[in-house]
Amino acid sequence: MRTVKSYPEAWPLHSPFVISRGSRTEAQVVVVEIEDEGIRGVGEATPYARYGESEASVLAQIASVLPQLQAGMTRVALQQALPPGAARNAVDCALWDLERQQQQQSLAELCGVSLASRIVTAHTVSIDTPDAMASSALALWQHGAKLLKIKLDNNFISERLVAIRSAVPEATLIVDANEAWQAEGLAARCQLLADLQVAMLEQPLPAAQDAALANFIHPLPICADESCHTRESLAGLQGRYEMVNIKLDKTGGLTEALALAVSARQQGFGIMLGCMLCTSRAIRAALPLTPLAQFADLDGPTWLAADVEPSLHFANGVLIPAAASAAD
Repeated sequence: MRTVKSYPEAWPLHSPFVISRGSRTEAQVVVVEIEDEGIRGVGEATPYARYGESEASVLAQIASVLPQLQAGMTRVALQQALPPGAARNAVDCALWDLERQQQQQSLAELCGVSLASRIVTAHTVSIDTPDAMASSALALWQHGAKLLKIKLDNNFISERLVAIRSAVPEATLIVDANEAWQAEGLAARCQLLADLQVAMLEQPLPAAQDAALANFIHPLPICADESCHTRESLAGLQGRYEMVNIKLDKTGGLTEALALAVSARQQGFGIMLGCMLCTSRAIRAALPLTPLAQFADLDGPTWLAADVEPSLHFANGVLIPAAASAAD
Protein backbone atom coordinates (compact mmCIF):
# COMPACT_ATOMS: atom_id res chain seq x y z
CA MET A 1 0.00 0.00 0.00
CA ARG A 2 1.38 3.38 -0.97
CA THR A 3 1.54 6.30 1.41
CA VAL A 4 0.26 9.58 -0.04
CA LYS A 5 0.61 13.07 1.44
CA SER A 6 -0.54 16.43 0.07
CA TYR A 7 0.01 19.83 1.65
CA PRO A 8 0.31 23.54 0.78
CA GLU A 9 3.46 25.64 0.93
CA ALA A 10 4.05 29.40 0.64
CA TRP A 11 7.33 30.72 -0.76
CA PRO A 12 7.92 34.50 -0.37
CA LEU A 13 9.15 36.40 -3.41
CA HIS A 14 12.16 38.73 -3.30
CA SER A 15 10.09 41.44 -5.05
CA PRO A 16 6.46 41.81 -6.16
CA PHE A 17 5.47 40.01 -9.37
CA VAL A 18 3.02 42.22 -11.27
CA ILE A 19 0.98 41.22 -14.33
CA SER A 20 -2.19 42.61 -15.88
CA ARG A 21 -4.51 40.82 -13.47
CA GLY A 22 -2.73 41.62 -10.22
CA SER A 23 0.35 41.46 -8.01
CA ARG A 24 1.85 38.55 -6.08
CA THR A 25 4.28 38.60 -3.17
CA GLU A 26 4.55 34.84 -2.63
CA ALA A 27 4.27 31.61 -4.57
CA GLN A 28 1.53 29.41 -3.14
CA VAL A 29 2.01 25.79 -4.18
CA VAL A 30 0.60 22.36 -3.39
CA VAL A 31 2.96 19.42 -2.94
CA VAL A 32 2.15 15.72 -3.33
CA GLU A 33 4.38 12.95 -1.95
CA ILE A 34 3.80 9.32 -2.95
CA GLU A 35 5.90 6.71 -1.16
CA ASP A 36 6.07 3.08 -2.26
CA GLU A 37 8.41 0.54 -0.64
CA GLY A 38 10.71 3.23 0.70
CA ILE A 39 10.89 5.27 -2.52
CA ARG A 40 9.27 8.70 -2.46
CA GLY A 41 8.11 10.62 -5.50
CA VAL A 42 7.32 14.31 -5.20
CA GLY A 43 5.23 16.61 -7.39
CA GLU A 44 4.38 20.30 -7.12
CA ALA A 45 1.65 22.47 -8.65
CA THR A 46 0.53 26.08 -8.42
CA PRO A 47 -3.22 26.66 -8.03
CA TYR A 48 -4.31 29.50 -10.31
CA ALA A 49 -7.35 31.65 -9.57
CA ARG A 50 -7.77 32.48 -13.28
CA TYR A 51 -8.89 28.87 -13.73
CA GLY A 52 -11.04 28.78 -10.60
CA GLU A 53 -8.42 27.05 -8.49
CA SER A 54 -7.37 27.58 -4.88
CA GLU A 55 -5.22 25.62 -2.46
CA ALA A 56 -8.39 24.23 -0.89
CA SER A 57 -9.94 23.14 -4.19
CA VAL A 58 -6.72 21.51 -5.38
CA LEU A 59 -6.24 19.64 -2.10
CA ALA A 60 -9.88 18.49 -2.26
CA GLN A 61 -9.39 17.13 -5.77
CA ILE A 62 -6.30 15.25 -4.68
CA ALA A 63 -8.16 13.84 -1.67
CA SER A 64 -10.90 12.58 -4.01
CA VAL A 65 -8.47 10.11 -5.61
CA LEU A 66 -6.54 9.23 -2.45
CA PRO A 67 -7.90 5.66 -2.15
CA GLN A 68 -7.02 4.90 -5.77
CA LEU A 69 -3.54 6.39 -5.38
CA GLN A 70 -2.91 4.34 -2.26
CA ALA A 71 -4.04 1.24 -4.13
CA GLY A 72 -1.58 1.83 -6.99
CA MET A 73 -3.30 4.15 -9.48
CA THR A 74 -1.28 4.57 -12.68
CA ARG A 75 -0.64 7.76 -14.61
CA VAL A 76 -2.94 6.48 -17.36
CA ALA A 77 -5.81 6.01 -14.93
CA LEU A 78 -5.13 9.41 -13.39
CA GLN A 79 -5.83 11.16 -16.70
CA GLN A 80 -9.46 10.03 -16.50
CA ALA A 81 -9.87 10.40 -12.74
CA LEU A 82 -9.01 14.11 -12.52
CA PRO A 83 -9.50 16.98 -14.99
CA PRO A 84 -6.58 19.00 -16.36
CA GLY A 85 -5.25 21.46 -13.81
CA ALA A 86 -2.99 21.89 -10.82
CA ALA A 87 -4.30 18.93 -8.81
CA ARG A 88 -3.67 16.40 -11.56
CA ASN A 89 -0.30 18.02 -12.25
CA ALA A 90 0.94 17.55 -8.69
CA VAL A 91 -0.12 13.90 -8.66
CA ASP A 92 1.07 13.15 -12.20
CA CYS A 93 4.52 14.60 -11.54
CA ALA A 94 4.80 12.72 -8.25
CA LEU A 95 4.06 9.48 -10.12
CA TRP A 96 6.67 10.32 -12.75
CA ASP A 97 9.20 11.06 -10.01
CA LEU A 98 8.39 7.81 -8.26
CA GLU A 99 8.72 5.83 -11.48
CA ARG A 100 12.04 7.32 -12.55
CA GLN A 101 13.52 6.42 -9.16
CA GLN A 102 12.09 2.92 -9.31
CA GLN A 103 13.63 2.53 -12.76
CA GLN A 104 16.88 4.15 -11.58
CA GLN A 105 16.77 6.66 -14.42
CA SER A 106 16.67 10.40 -14.75
CA LEU A 107 13.33 11.89 -15.76
CA ALA A 108 14.74 12.81 -19.17
CA GLU A 109 15.91 9.23 -19.72
CA LEU A 110 12.52 7.90 -18.68
CA CYS A 111 10.91 10.19 -21.27
CA GLY A 112 13.43 9.17 -23.93
CA VAL A 113 14.93 12.63 -24.46
CA SER A 114 18.33 14.25 -24.08
CA LEU A 115 18.59 17.64 -22.40
CA ALA A 116 20.87 20.40 -23.62
CA SER A 117 23.66 21.30 -21.23
CA ARG A 118 22.41 24.91 -21.14
CA ILE A 119 18.82 26.03 -21.69
CA VAL A 120 18.21 29.69 -22.45
CA THR A 121 15.23 30.79 -20.40
CA ALA A 122 13.21 33.97 -20.52
CA HIS A 123 13.49 36.28 -17.54
CA THR A 124 10.40 38.29 -16.73
CA VAL A 125 10.10 42.04 -16.47
CA SER A 126 6.92 42.66 -14.48
CA ILE A 127 4.66 45.68 -14.86
CA ASP A 128 5.91 49.00 -13.52
CA THR A 129 6.63 52.50 -14.81
CA PRO A 130 8.44 52.72 -18.15
CA ASP A 131 11.68 53.80 -16.46
CA ALA A 132 11.49 51.09 -13.81
CA MET A 133 10.82 48.40 -16.41
CA ALA A 134 13.71 49.64 -18.52
CA SER A 135 15.97 49.52 -15.46
CA SER A 136 14.83 45.98 -14.66
CA ALA A 137 15.45 44.88 -18.24
CA LEU A 138 18.92 46.42 -18.23
CA ALA A 139 19.80 44.77 -14.93
CA LEU A 140 18.71 41.37 -16.26
CA TRP A 141 20.69 41.94 -19.47
CA GLN A 142 23.80 42.91 -17.51
CA HIS A 143 23.46 39.67 -15.54
CA GLY A 144 23.47 37.68 -18.77
CA ALA A 145 19.78 37.34 -19.68
CA LYS A 146 19.39 37.52 -23.46
CA LEU A 147 15.67 36.60 -23.62
CA LEU A 148 13.29 38.91 -21.76
CA LYS A 149 9.56 38.44 -21.27
CA ILE A 150 7.81 41.78 -20.91
CA LYS A 151 4.54 41.80 -18.96
CA LEU A 152 2.07 44.46 -20.08
CA ASP A 153 -1.43 45.58 -19.22
CA ASN A 154 -3.53 47.98 -21.28
CA ASN A 155 -1.62 51.14 -20.34
CA PHE A 156 1.54 52.92 -21.51
CA ILE A 157 2.35 50.17 -24.00
CA SER A 158 4.46 52.22 -26.37
CA GLU A 159 6.15 54.15 -23.56
CA ARG A 160 7.14 50.98 -21.73
CA LEU A 161 8.32 49.11 -24.80
CA VAL A 162 10.28 52.02 -26.27
CA ALA A 163 12.03 52.55 -22.93
CA ILE A 164 12.87 48.85 -22.65
CA ARG A 165 14.10 48.53 -26.22
CA SER A 166 16.27 51.62 -25.77
CA ALA A 167 17.78 50.11 -22.62
CA VAL A 168 18.43 46.66 -24.15
CA PRO A 169 18.73 47.12 -27.93
CA GLU A 170 20.18 43.65 -28.50
CA ALA A 171 17.91 41.59 -26.26
CA THR A 172 15.31 39.18 -27.65
CA LEU A 173 11.95 40.43 -26.38
CA ILE A 174 8.65 38.60 -26.05
CA VAL A 175 5.54 40.39 -24.82
CA ASP A 176 2.79 38.90 -22.65
CA ALA A 177 -0.46 40.85 -22.22
CA ASN A 178 -2.22 38.14 -20.16
CA GLU A 179 -5.56 38.75 -21.93
CA ALA A 180 -5.51 42.50 -21.14
CA TRP A 181 -6.00 43.88 -24.66
CA GLN A 182 -9.02 44.17 -26.94
CA ALA A 183 -9.43 43.53 -30.65
CA GLU A 184 -9.84 47.24 -31.35
CA GLY A 185 -6.39 48.69 -31.85
CA LEU A 186 -4.66 45.30 -31.86
CA ALA A 187 -3.32 45.69 -35.40
CA ALA A 188 -1.55 48.94 -34.52
CA ARG A 189 -0.09 47.39 -31.38
CA CYS A 190 1.19 44.39 -33.31
CA GLN A 191 2.87 46.73 -35.78
CA LEU A 192 4.48 48.64 -32.89
CA LEU A 193 5.85 45.38 -31.51
CA ALA A 194 7.17 44.37 -34.92
CA ASP A 195 8.82 47.77 -35.39
CA LEU A 196 10.56 47.29 -32.03
CA GLN A 197 11.68 43.79 -33.14
CA VAL A 198 9.63 41.93 -30.55
CA ALA A 199 9.93 38.23 -31.36
CA MET A 200 6.48 37.08 -30.23
CA LEU A 201 3.24 38.30 -28.63
CA GLU A 202 1.55 36.09 -26.04
CA GLN A 203 -2.22 35.98 -25.40
CA PRO A 204 -3.19 39.58 -26.24
CA LEU A 205 -6.97 39.00 -26.04
CA PRO A 206 -9.21 37.26 -23.51
CA ALA A 207 -9.52 33.57 -24.38
CA ALA A 208 -13.23 34.01 -25.07
CA GLN A 209 -12.39 36.51 -27.83
CA ASP A 210 -10.12 34.25 -29.88
CA ALA A 211 -12.48 34.52 -32.84
CA ALA A 212 -11.18 38.05 -33.42
CA LEU A 213 -7.83 36.53 -34.43
CA ALA A 214 -9.31 34.48 -37.26
CA ASN A 215 -7.95 35.83 -40.56
CA PHE A 216 -6.20 38.59 -38.61
CA ILE A 217 -3.06 39.59 -40.49
CA HIS A 218 -0.21 40.29 -38.08
CA PRO A 219 3.53 40.87 -38.52
CA LEU A 220 4.80 38.71 -35.64
CA PRO A 221 3.84 35.32 -34.17
CA ILE A 222 1.02 35.22 -31.60
CA CYS A 223 1.12 32.55 -28.88
CA ALA A 224 -1.87 31.05 -27.06
CA ASP A 225 -1.49 30.74 -23.29
CA GLU A 226 -4.81 31.03 -21.46
CA SER A 227 -6.44 29.69 -24.65
CA CYS A 228 -4.41 26.46 -24.70
CA HIS A 229 -4.66 23.80 -22.00
CA THR A 230 -4.63 20.31 -23.56
CA ARG A 231 -4.70 18.64 -26.98
CA GLU A 232 -8.43 19.38 -27.13
CA SER A 233 -7.60 23.09 -27.36
CA LEU A 234 -5.65 22.83 -30.60
CA ALA A 235 -8.53 22.59 -33.06
CA GLY A 236 -9.88 25.97 -31.96
CA LEU A 237 -6.48 27.64 -32.28
CA GLN A 238 -5.87 26.85 -35.94
CA GLY A 239 -5.73 30.00 -38.07
CA ARG A 240 -5.60 32.18 -34.96
CA TYR A 241 -2.28 31.43 -33.29
CA GLU A 242 1.15 30.34 -34.49
CA MET A 243 2.41 29.09 -31.13
CA VAL A 244 1.12 27.54 -27.91
CA ASN A 245 2.42 27.98 -24.37
CA ILE A 246 2.54 24.61 -22.60
CA LYS A 247 2.45 24.65 -18.80
CA LEU A 248 2.15 21.56 -16.65
CA ASP A 249 -0.34 23.29 -14.37
CA LYS A 250 -2.67 23.77 -17.36
CA THR A 251 -2.23 20.35 -18.97
CA GLY A 252 -2.57 18.53 -15.66
CA GLY A 253 0.94 17.14 -15.63
CA LEU A 254 3.83 15.94 -17.75
CA THR A 255 1.84 13.06 -19.27
CA GLU A 256 -0.60 15.30 -21.14
CA ALA A 257 2.04 18.00 -21.71
CA LEU A 258 4.21 15.58 -23.69
CA ALA A 259 1.22 14.49 -25.76
CA LEU A 260 0.19 18.11 -26.35
CA ALA A 261 3.69 19.05 -27.47
CA VAL A 262 3.80 16.24 -30.04
CA SER A 263 0.31 17.05 -31.35
CA ALA A 264 1.05 20.77 -31.51
CA ARG A 265 4.21 20.19 -33.52
CA GLN A 266 2.39 17.83 -35.87
CA GLN A 267 -0.27 20.50 -36.46
CA GLY A 268 2.27 23.19 -37.23
CA PHE A 269 2.33 25.13 -33.97
CA GLY A 270 5.52 26.41 -32.43
CA ILE A 271 5.98 25.71 -28.73
CA MET A 272 6.75 27.88 -25.77
CA LEU A 273 7.34 26.09 -22.48
CA GLY A 274 6.10 28.13 -19.53
CA CYS A 275 5.63 27.96 -15.79
CA MET A 276 3.84 29.57 -12.89
CA LEU A 277 5.53 31.05 -9.83
CA CYS A 278 7.00 27.88 -8.33
CA THR A 279 10.04 26.17 -6.88
CA SER A 280 12.67 24.14 -8.71
CA ARG A 281 10.58 21.00 -8.13
CA ALA A 282 8.04 22.18 -10.70
CA ILE A 283 10.67 23.27 -13.23
CA ARG A 284 12.56 19.99 -12.91
CA ALA A 285 9.38 18.12 -13.85
CA ALA A 286 9.02 20.18 -17.05
CA LEU A 287 12.57 19.77 -18.32
CA PRO A 288 11.82 16.81 -20.66
CA LEU A 289 9.76 19.24 -22.78
CA THR A 290 12.62 21.65 -23.42
CA PRO A 291 13.95 19.88 -26.55
CA LEU A 292 10.59 20.56 -28.25
CA ALA A 293 10.33 24.24 -27.30
CA GLN A 294 11.38 27.28 -29.32
CA PHE A 295 11.14 29.46 -26.22
CA ALA A 296 11.60 28.35 -22.62
CA ASP A 297 10.10 30.55 -19.92
CA LEU A 298 11.14 28.73 -16.76
CA ASP A 299 12.25 31.52 -14.45
CA GLY A 300 9.62 30.93 -11.74
CA PRO A 301 12.14 29.95 -9.04
CA THR A 302 14.28 33.02 -9.73
CA TRP A 303 11.54 35.16 -8.15
CA LEU A 304 11.76 33.32 -4.83
CA ALA A 305 13.56 34.77 -1.83
CA ALA A 306 14.71 31.17 -1.18
CA ASP A 307 14.19 28.04 -3.28
CA VAL A 308 13.60 24.43 -2.34
CA GLU A 309 16.66 22.20 -1.88
CA PRO A 310 18.09 20.83 -4.05
CA SER A 311 17.50 23.80 -6.34
CA LEU A 312 18.20 24.14 -10.02
CA HIS A 313 20.99 26.46 -11.12
CA PHE A 314 20.14 29.64 -13.03
CA ALA A 315 23.04 31.79 -14.21
CA ASN A 316 23.72 34.27 -17.00
CA GLY A 317 20.26 33.88 -18.49
CA VAL A 318 20.40 30.09 -18.70
CA LEU A 319 19.18 27.10 -16.73
CA ILE A 320 21.77 24.39 -16.16
CA PRO A 321 19.90 21.02 -16.25
CA ALA A 322 22.90 19.20 -14.83
CA ALA A 323 21.87 20.72 -11.50
CA ALA A 324 18.91 18.37 -11.63
CA SER A 325 21.30 15.46 -11.12
CA ALA A 326 21.30 16.22 -7.41
CA ALA A 327 17.70 15.04 -7.31
CA ASP A 328 18.24 12.20 -9.78
